[in-house]
Amino acid sequence: MSEKMQIKPMNGKLGILTPGMGAVSSTFVAGVVAIRKGLRLPIGSFTQMGHIRLGKRTDDRQPLVKNFLPLSDLNDIAFGGWDIFEDSVYDAAINAGVLEKELLDQLKPELEQIKPMKAVFDKYYVKKLDGKHVKTGTKMELAEQLMQDMENFKKENGCDRLVMVWCGSTEIYMENTPTHATLEAFEQGLRDDSVDIPPSMIYAYAAIKMGVPYANGAPNLSGDVPALEELAKENQAGVCGKDFKTGQTLMKTILAPGFKARQLGIAGWFSTNILGNRDGEVLDDPESFKTKEVSKLSVLDTILQPDLYPDLYGDLYHKVRINYYPPRGDNKEGWDNIDIFGWCGRPMQIKVDFLCRDSILAAPLVLDLALLLDLGKRAGMPGGIQEWLSFYFKSPVMPEGLTAEHDIFIQQTKLKNTLRTMMGEEVITHVGED
Repeated sequence: MSEKMQIKPMNGKLGILTPGMGAVSSTFVAGVVAIRKGLRLPIGSFTQMGHIRLGKRTDDRQPLVKNFLPLSDLNDIAFGGWDIFEDSVYDAAINAGVLEKELLDQLKPELEQIKPMKAVFDKYYVKKLDGKHVKTGTKMELAEQLMQDMENFKKENGCDRLVMVWCGSTEIYMENTPTHATLEAFEQGLRDDSVDIPPSMIYAYAAIKMGVPYANGAPNLSGDVPALEELAKENQAGVCGKDFKTGQTLMKTILAPGFKARQLGIAGWFSTNILGNRDGEVLDDPESFKTKEVSKLSVLDTILQPDLYPDLYGDLYHKVRINYYPPRGDNKEGWDNIDIFGWCGRPMQIKVDFLCRDSILAAPLVLDLALLLDLGKRAGMPGGIQEWLSFYFKSPVMPEGLTAEHDIFIQQTKLKNTLRTMMGEEVITHVGED
């Protein structure tokens, strides 16, 4: 047995704040309320439905994760957030059309009470959206307003702790600049209204400045800059991202490790998506699509390691397309054509047509990330990048000098072993009599 970490007790509620209260956030909140009322099960949530093996196989110790870890109870969570539209969570959920109206009507009294705070928004970074429920001021003033919002929310809802999970839209493609290099330069950029600082980065700064853990569910640069990583370490705020692993990329991280494990070659992987929700509308803009494309394209190279396996993956042609198609709503279709080859180079094909519901897949990830980030904070995990949470993301943020691990099974092992270590249990290596 290793030594168990000293985990601070939970005094009061956990506040989960989501910038963006559209399809993903409203589905998440409505789902948790439905689970509290015994109307639905938390399907898709590792923290609520998963088991974790402890000790040797012969020990037969496989408790539920929620019984093994001192996680916040679902009844001790308060929900809040920001949006460019004034809709309550009930109205947002009805508009999104993800969950059935019959269920939402049973939750209406609770959901109508949750209304968004005014958002930080700039149409320059998300060209396909526009809303009037927004804050004004310099970027530093906007950050200060967000921090005040968090303080007010904490007091009004009796929260002991806060976590922020970005559930907003994909911003235009951005890269690191000198503004992002140091905290001093970044804060000067906020005061100067630098174009290098988009809204998602202002939210990340406000959270981290207050020591609040931050998860980025979109492919935006957001908290993934040296200045904010530096601040996160100083303020012991865990940060993780980017881009919730749902839909098509989830399938890639399941299938690609299998092909590699069996040493099957891949000549080409063509992926196309159609979706009609707000995310699809935003991604119809080429600049926002590029941000998503970079996130989705990075997966296969890292898993397949073409430098080590040039005969199998050295000439892989990987193409990704996203198409906005309003009639489909939140019910995204991810279609993949995979050209593989085997013994003696003989070609074969695999076709996958995943008719998924994007927000249904994302909602449990919001819950898990919030609960685990809060646990990590209470356990005294070092601030900064939380690599152990890579399991949940398409494009995991890594400490400098490390390459992201995309294989979902390796990610799951790392996640579970981190939790075992946190609780004073031995890691499991599957060697010998393990």
